[in-house]
Amino acid sequence: MSFAIVIVSLIILILLISYFKVDAFLSFLLVSIGAGIALDIPPERLPAAVNEGVGSIMGSLTLIIVLGAMLGKLVAESGAAKKIADAMVDLFGTKYIQWGLMITGFIVGIPLFYGIGFVLLVPLIFSVVNQYKLPAVYIGLPMLAALSVTHGFLPPHPSPVALVALFDADLGMTLILGMSLAIPAIIIAGPIFSKTLKNVKSGPVTLFEQKETDGKYKTPGKANSLISATLPVFLLMLVTIMPYILHLSTGASSILALVGAPSFVMLISVVVATYTLGLRQGRSMKEIMHVYVDAVKDIAMILLIIAGSGIFKQVMEESGVSAQLAGIFKQLPVHPLILGWLITAIIRVCIGSATVAALTAAGVIMPLIAQTGVNPNLMVLSLGAGSLFFSHVNDSGFWLFKEYFNLSLKDTFRSWSVMETIVSVVGLIGVLLLNLFI
Repeated sequence: MSFAIVIVSLIILILLISYFKVDAFLSFLLVSIGAGIALDIPPERLPAAVNEGVGSIMGSLTLIIVLGAMLGKLVAESGAAKKIADAMVDLFGTKYIQWGLMITGFIVGIPLFYGIGFVLLVPLIFSVVNQYKLPAVYIGLPMLAALSVTHGFLPPHPSPVALVALFDADLGMTLILGMSLAIPAIIIAGPIFSKTLKNVKSGPVTLFEQKETDGKYKTPGKANSLISATLPVFLLMLVTIMPYILHLSTGASSILALVGAPSFVMLISVVVATYTLGLRQGRSMKEIMHVYVDAVKDIAMILLIIAGSGIFKQVMEESGVSAQLAGIFKQLPVHPLILGWLITAIIRVCIGSATVAALTAAGVIMPLIAQTGVNPNLMVLSLGAGSLFFSHVNDSGFWLFKEYFNLSLKDTFRSWSVMETIVSVVGLIGVLLLNLFI
């Protein structure tokens, strides 16, 4: 019965948004409350569940998205993104620019959380799109596929690291095996699949479009542009590597933890860019602040939609649906690696969050590892692959992609959702192939 309620809720959600044209945030709110009542969550508990749903997802994303949008807007309007795009086109040529963006996404995606990587790299995508008049989805999807794969498969991202600990796997071996799976998954879901999307038309995209300034401001150089735009990447890589190469005192470790927090990294980057791409190029502080205000206005609806997806996720968790589904599928006579992927994929479809799906499935599948002797490193990757399966309307990543690229729901399903599914299935196939030799 619970599974039927979830399916009906998702159908109503899609109909409200696509057919009745109800605002996505209001649709999430209404459907979440209705689903909560149908799933027997006490009515007096629902308001708290709504608040917790917003807080659980926005607490970690709001500062990152807002500061990332500010940085991206300044990078674009200062001309820095155009400088970087020109350099990438010079290096790879317009014919192979997808591969350049894909490689950039993979390198950046290893140390960065998905949300940070998305808002950091999307300006580069649109700079290429605006400069060379190329299809946005066709050009951008390979880079975002790379970001998604690193998020689901590779340490030091939260879900793979947590799964390694739960299954007593080896972090280094999981990373090596994960890299071997990530590369073919990204290539198939990125440059190869995106060839079918050349005709997908994105709507007008102005968030990261460089405005004409009639020579009023100086254009930053290539080195300044690259360093200012990618400073978050280098800061996060630095704070990740330092504990392994230096013996830090307790006080130094505490400072490093503060500086290395994603929101703090983004703040430092915005402060630096305010000088290097703003004041240093002739803009006044007031003009720079106007750029930042415009950036926040542009992403306000995106924040609300992501908050709505958090409410739905919270209702699904609080009702116990994910645990019920996991218990049902645990009884299936299937290989543990396939079963782990399947349970995770189903939970992912129902609640949206890749991390929650993987960690929920881990609790169910953990006893089978000891019983069957399956390789724990491969189980980590199996669940990681399952956690990326078919992203849709209850996943914040779906809405980030849809709203930033200004796509219809149909085209978002056709591009983003299919790309995520390809990544997930290719990942599972890779895990099963590795299992033959390990």
